[in-house]
Amino acid sequence: MKAEQLLGRFTPLTPIATTHPVLFIDRTVPLTELHACASERLHATLDYLTLMACASLRDSAASDFNTLTNVARILVQDVTDVFGVIEQRGLEEQ
Repeated sequence: MKAEQLLGRFTPLTPIATTHPVLFIDRTVPLTELHACASERLHATLDYLTLMACASLRDSAASDFNTLTNVARILVQDVTDVFGVIEQRGLEEQ
């Protein structure tokens, strides 16, 4: 596969901890697969935040809050990137 084809096929996830993207979304997979990926991450984030809302964090350190919010932020960013590919595919198919 040529470099031009690869560039059109894969969309990078938003890099958070790196200066260059290292994770990519395959734009050619069925929309149902992209939706399942986004749905899984969104539901995991909701479950995670629900658990955190019900937990007692009085023994937690300040760094624990950063860790908790970073986990949710990374998952939500992934969902946003996958939904972006889904939306783009929807516009291309019209």
